[in-house]
Amino acid sequence: MLPDTLHQLPRTERFAYAKLLAVMARANDELTVEEMATFEQRLGTALLSPEQRNQIRAYLKSPPTLEECLTGLGHEAGRLAVRDSVMMAAADGNVDKKEKKLLKKIANYFDMQDDAIDRLLEWTAEGYAWMQSGVELLNELSK
Repeated sequence: MLPDTLHQLPRTERFAYAKLLAVMARANDELTVEEMATFEQRLGTALLSPEQRNQIRAYLKSPPTLEECLTGLGHEAGRLAVRDSVMMAAADGNVDKKEKKLLKKIANYFDMQDDAIDRLLEWTAEGYAWMQSGVELLNELSK
């Protein structure tokens, strides 16, 4: 689990965060298994009620507008949403033009640096490589 502060935010911001992830999941009209796994993992970190989780999952089929999601996010929740949206978009190993355009739009809304998405994508790739090395280590440690 990532050490972050998402679970400490007000429930309304955690809900808006999760709505934004649902919008991001549908950015290119595809939802891969890897993206869905990341979505569900981050949804768990948001500590929403079962009813709210069901509502968020329904947004995967019929997402709210980007503007609706952004207006409900404070600065900290927005930055966490940018980070986690990057992780979700990169989970399948490919961030397409539609995803990257949406990521940049969100980062711009939260007044992040121009290279924020590229830097977060690099960080994400390093993290996924680190996780893969853990799988490889476990294989090596097996008798």
